[in-house]
Amino acid sequence: MEIQKYQEKIFEDIKHINKFGEEYWEARELMKVLGYHQWRNFSQVIDKAKISCSLSKMDIKSHFADVSKIVKAGVTSKEVQDYHLTRYACYLIVQNGDSRKEVIALGQSYFAVQTRKMELTEEEFSSLDENQKRLYTRMNVRNKNLYLFETAKNAGVKNYGKFNNYGYQGLYNGETARDIARRKGIKETDDILDYMGSEELGANLFRITQTDAKLKRDKIHTESDACDTHYAVGKAIRNTICDLGGTMPEELPIPDASIEELEQEELKKIHGGCYVLLV
Repeated sequence: MEIQKYQEKIFEDIKHINKFGEEYWEARELMKVLGYHQWRNFSQVIDKAKISCSLSKMDIKSHFADVSKIVKAGVTSKEVQDYHLTRYACYLIVQNGDSRKEVIALGQSYFAVQTRKMELTEEEFSSLDENQKRLYTRMNVRNKNLYLFETAKNAGVKNYGKFNNYGYQGLYNGETARDIARRKGIKETDDILDYMGSEELGANLFRITQTDAKLKRDKIHTESDACDTHYAVGKAIRNTICDLGGTMPEELPIPDASIEELEQEELKKIHGGCYVLLV
């Protein structure tokens, strides 16, 4: 209980209330709490969160209010960019943050908002073009994977690469992540999920959510059983696609642009066509 109170306190301590009684967080303060040391790195996370906000049909400016603040730089002062963030904006930021940071998981719990805000209706999703569908589904895959890995950890998984491959092998007729990368003609260091169309991403999203649910439901507690479960779920989804007369995931077309390239295009729209990625 004391740990929970501490977890909440680190975010409560930087919460502000405006003159209308509305809560908000300053991006630069949140940056430090989340373990980021450079604004250029954190601003990239904010930009990904803005894309998520846009795809979810929410108004970006309402949740990411552009402001500036004066900071001391030695004996002088300078004006720097900042944002006033709503709870929802903070939620999107931690969802797009570095999942290796433990505090990111704490933030996901603290800033949790109604799931509906992150989900589109079937009609809304259908209105998106293919690239937007890819971005939206990839966002959901990224988020759901965080929960799956936590569930897998609780189930005794230590080798996540092995665990992941079992799922891919079930869904892709024996192909591992490395096999998929080679078939798609991408580097092994690239994330294969970033080179999938919306239909292929959808199949993987189903694999992820159903594996997560089954690991919990069956109370799996060994890595071996968790891997077998992941394979079985992937295989079952493959069989369902076959029964429905669908296209097998390995036979689906490979997109011309990666998710990263699509994100850059979306950011150009958000920033009025003048976005430059800082590296």
